[in-house]
Amino acid sequence: MNKLKKIIIADDNPGILDAISILLEFEGYDVLGLQNCDSLLTMDSELPDLILLDIWMSGTDGRDICKHLKQKPATCKIPIVLISASRDIEHSAIDAGADGFLAKPFEMNDLLEKVKKHIS
Repeated sequence: MNKLKKIIIADDNPGILDAISILLEFEGYDVLGLQNCDSLLTMDSELPDLILLDIWMSGTDGRDICKHLKQKPATCKIPIVLISASRDIEHSAIDAGADGFLAKPFEMNDLLEKVKKHIS
């Protein structure tokens, strides 16, 4: 039996978190939603196959979290897609080490394409 691919979504907007979680669970993924990034900084077991990370979270910049995760041996290979309502910061997201970028608002099909691209 195949193990479900695990995706962590970190976004401080509960509505966005719920909508993305429901969609991805419907598509057959194991989803964990977080409203803050603190636990991402210390994870070292039960690692996800993909992280969807909002750039502008309460008091935290997702680009800093991304940089931190990409520098740790345990998490450096996990694909990270940064998400932001600001379309003009894609370049800084990629500079932070992100494997992809998605601008809000986005079509759910665009989200699914990004997920499938990074989880195969």
